Amino acid sequence: MILVELFSKEDCHLCDIAMNVLTDIQRVYPFELRIIKIQEGDENYEEFKERIPVVYFNKEFAFQYRVPEQELIKKLRIASPTIQQ
Repeated sequence: MILVELFSKEDCHLCDIAMNVLTDIQRVYPFELRIIKIQEGDENYEEFKERIPVVYFNKEFAFQYRVPEQELIKKLRIASPTIQQ
């Protein structure tokens, strides 16, 4: 199963938009979606605090700030040959 991780934080409008894009695409192209909410003091906070939202695709950096739908779909199709073109 393809893993998509969304690093986000509370009160983040761009995070909400990214989450909506991911969940909409997930309905058509199945993948595991893991949401990691960061806050001050967390291990990843200093790395991500000014870059949120950040998306990792199978443990590799994919996007920050926005999730381009077509680019994500392309990555999903490449990673899973069973996904219809």
